[in-house]
Amino acid sequence: MVNFTTVRGAPGIRGRLGEMCYASGLLHPLQRVRAWWQRDLRILAYHRVMPLPDPDTYEFDLELISTTPDDFREQMLRLKRHFRPMRLTDIVAALDAGEALPPDTVAVTFDDGYDDNYHIAAPILDEIGVPATFFVSTGHVDTGRPYAYDWLVHMILLTTATRLVLPELSIDVALPAERSLRRRIAATVLLRMKWLDARDQSAMTERLEAEWNMPSFNARPVDCHPMTWNQAREMEAAGFEFGSHGVHHRMLARLPRDEMEREVRESKATLDRELRHPAILMSYPVGGDRAYNDDVIAATRNAGFQLACSYICGTNPEPSENRYALYRLPVESNMGPGWFAAMLALPQLMSYPTAAHAATGPSERPCSP
Repeated sequence: MVNFTTVRGAPGIRGRLGEMCYASGLLHPLQRVRAWWQRDLRILAYHRVMPLPDPDTYEFDLELISTTPDDFREQMLRLKRHFRPMRLTDIVAALDAGEALPPDTVAVTFDDGYDDNYHIAAPILDEIGVPATFFVSTGHVDTGRPYAYDWLVHMILLTTATRLVLPELSIDVALPAERSLRRRIAATVLLRMKWLDARDQSAMTERLEAEWNMPSFNARPVDCHPMTWNQAREMEAAGFEFGSHGVHHRMLARLPRDEMEREVRESKATLDRELRHPAILMSYPVGGDRAYNDDVIAATRNAGFQLACSYICGTNPEPSENRYALYRLPVESNMGPGWFAAMLALPQLMSYPTAAHAATGPSERPCSP
């Protein structure tokens, strides 16, 4: 029996405690005390920055909306006032030189490469003067084709089929008319499918496209579109940096080794061809503890990347020791200003925990999209 409960609801104890600390005025003093005894690299992880749409009419995954434009502006203003935002490439240079990072160093990163990163996030970052790294899936930037996970949610929300039958995931369930209920089903499908091999994930999605006559090949949805290379070049000229998020946004550790290595190499070759600066930064697609392994790390290093990020929650006390598997702090749309401020000041207490992934999959939502 599949339990289609809400995957992300209202803020729990972390959110409430964060708001209380924020309202008390104690966060900045606590941050200063913490900086005396712990110097760790914080890396914020975003996906999309856009106005929150109507859930009843929006046709894609709401979970990938990290924050609204107004909230993002406030977050970046706080970062600029109370922390030391740094480019990941400057962090690489410091690590190579054996230099300690300044206290309260924070890097801002974005995964996937949505065009709202260009239209909304980049202008705010530029105005405030906060650097950022954008990890893009090069195959999607090449084609403009929607990401497979996005399209799967889109199909589940809009199909006229009355049942969802996925034997690969032991799912056979009626599809209700209410879109909110379909979103719960889609969230569970996304969580479970990430325990399949990457090829099986693709085959499952492609089968649904055929069965429901909803092909993604020629789809270019306005609400869910990758940025273009021209936009990326414009952002790079403004001082932002780019890294790899694979070619087709597939879980690298779930691919055959030769295919995985090809994804890593080809993503770098495309970035090096399309942009001015050589690509030295990687973010593993999905990024949980089943999305990368020692072979993926070796392939990343051998391809010429000099630093890589996971999507496992946490900070990096010694970033030189795990520079090919750096932890990050996800920013999500249910975070109010107090929770966000508290997460930055006291990340071990206020960030989402990452569920350990057992062989059969987690019972809770992991810290990965």
